[in-house]
Amino acid sequence: MKSHENYIQNEWVAGAGAREVIDPATGAPIAVVAESSREDVERAVAAAREAFDHGPWRRSTALERGRLLFRMAAVVGRHAAELAELETRNTGKPLVESEVDIADTVTCLEYFGGLATKVQGSTLPVPDNALNFTLKEPVGVAGLIVPWNYPLMLLAWKLGPALAAGCTVVAKPAEQTPLTTLAFARLLQEEIPELPPGVFNVVTGDGPVAGRALVESMGVDKIAFTGGTETGREVLRGVAASNLKKVSLELGGKSPNIFFADADLDAATDGALFGVFINQGEVCSAGSRVLIQQDVYGPFLDLMREKTQRITLGDPMARDTKMGPVVSAEHFERVLGFLETGKKEAKLVAGGGAARVPGFEKGYFIQPTIFESDNQARIAREEIFGPVVTCIPFKDEEEALAIANDTPYGLAAAVWSRDIYKCLRLVKGLRAGIVWVNTMQPCYVEAPWGGYKQSGHGREMSLHGIEEFLEVKQVHINLSEAPIGWY
Repeated sequence: MKSHENYIQNEWVAGAGAREVIDPATGAPIAVVAESSREDVERAVAAAREAFDHGPWRRSTALERGRLLFRMAAVVGRHAAELAELETRNTGKPLVESEVDIADTVTCLEYFGGLATKVQGSTLPVPDNALNFTLKEPVGVAGLIVPWNYPLMLLAWKLGPALAAGCTVVAKPAEQTPLTTLAFARLLQEEIPELPPGVFNVVTGDGPVAGRALVESMGVDKIAFTGGTETGREVLRGVAASNLKKVSLELGGKSPNIFFADADLDAATDGALFGVFINQGEVCSAGSRVLIQQDVYGPFLDLMREKTQRITLGDPMARDTKMGPVVSAEHFERVLGFLETGKKEAKLVAGGGAARVPGFEKGYFIQPTIFESDNQARIAREEIFGPVVTCIPFKDEEEALAIANDTPYGLAAAVWSRDIYKCLRLVKGLRAGIVWVNTMQPCYVEAPWGGYKQSGHGREMSLHGIEEFLEVKQVHINLSEAPIGWY
């Protein structure tokens, strides 16, 4: 079983303790990583601070940073098969999904490599004999806190814009899934040894210790966090209690997936299942509330049930597997708890419990599950983050919109109908940062990602994503040689 240390200043450094990493398909340990203390985190922050304030990175040009990101993308591309397999071993997601994630990681790093040279200020026409303009400068040291559902891809969502902007970085992967981040660091050490020390650092460990230390560090200028809404609140408290650093949060969701009677039934039911069961339902934008117009509610639900029974649970490394285990024993028990709650307050349509997979009896597999309920049930209001969907009937457009917006979250939504006028009315009325029409879950680095309400602050990816790592400086140059003449 391989052991890993923290990666600080291009070197491997032991942490205060050690933690086993578990394969969720087997329940067996597959690696040991550092369990970082506050002091370990501060050591990484000091390295990033020194690199930003005094190292050669501070003098790097946008062109140089962009070329570095292209090289990082090439490194990931060359080792895509190795990284995808490791991602699957660590997260439990099917290998075919991990392969897509690694390909998206490459695309993300390439995109921000190209964007590095496109950061521009503005010239402002102030009413004075002066030249007034803005500069955009890196915010400084960025702490990147990455969740366990898309470990390497979501690291790239944050790392790409941070490096393109000129920041230095301390990354903390989720304690359950640090292996591809550590593998990425190893590959950079081996294949891009000229990366200045301290620009990219990785610390592993528990969120309440290592994550909190990063959030509260006075040496960090920016936190980019993806995770649950409750943890997001803790991040904000830590930021408020420290140096009021900049923060962006991509948090939870309870996204509505709305189906009108005129939608194509086969395509729509595929969209309903893909929207919630991809990645075992461990997706912040999961369409976990399926709203179905009453006219087609019965046939729609029957077809959903039939298609759900065809979903193959099994060995995540097998190419025909469509659903693997959830990420950990703790999360397994949490999702099962929601299933028991659902059985008491709603009608069970399909699934409803743990799944036994031959050869993987100790794995954390859960049946894809469908419930019927109203929008007030607990399973319709709280983020489960597992393969569980709640189906809710509605009468008309007005009621669909009311149900869809009746949630504290606002990350994503989808509308399915052949009537484009109806779709666009829903698009305008939905309180969500992302709205899809006649599809569910497409995600592109060129488009912004983020939510309304309690689904977070700020945006990732696209031009908006790099702005989160930049400060805007106003420069005013007086062109008149006359005195101000006030006194």
